[in-house]
Amino acid sequence: MNDTLSYYERNAKAFANGTVDVDFTSVQERFLKLIPAGGRLLDFGCGAGRDTKYFLEKGYQVDAVDGSGNLCEIAGAYTGIQVRQMLFSELSAVDLYDGIWACSSILHLPKKELPDVFNRMKRALKKSGYLYTSFKYGEFEGYRNERYFTDFTEESFGDFLSGITGIQRMDEWVTADVRPGRGDEKWLNLILQKIES
Repeated sequence: MNDTLSYYERNAKAFANGTVDVDFTSVQERFLKLIPAGGRLLDFGCGAGRDTKYFLEKGYQVDAVDGSGNLCEIAGAYTGIQVRQMLFSELSAVDLYDGIWACSSILHLPKKELPDVFNRMKRALKKSGYLYTSFKYGEFEGYRNERYFTDFTEESFGDFLSGITGIQRMDEWVTADVRPGRGDEKWLNLILQKIES
């Protein structure tokens, strides 16, 4: 198990307590307005299950996965659905999802591993499906607070995405961290769409 996953295994309860009640409605709704009613979603790195629960309550079909077994247990209890333990590199679905929600999750991968995961997400999406993801704002890559992070700005993400076919950037915006005491931290939010290459 890598250091980042070990961190979440050790700190699952504290992480869940710090994130499960955060109001993320504006971002959730910005994504959901693109998804057909009752569509199928993948919460890719679901953490404590906050977003999965929201999507379920809105009538969507949701598959939830996380790399941390402890977080899968917490999210399963919170959402009432089975949450599968899975690494990002293990995603093998094809043309299955109307949308993939990768909120504050794939940012823990080294940049060199991200193209494979983006291609896996692209394959898992239905034609013209949508992907939401977010990264801490900046140019840093490496360990911070016991976890690995890859940060992006609008420009550096554009450069990165230019190397991946079949995905286009539809929407991007920068927000402050919504957790108490973290407002000085900035996030790059992205909505991408699968396009026929």
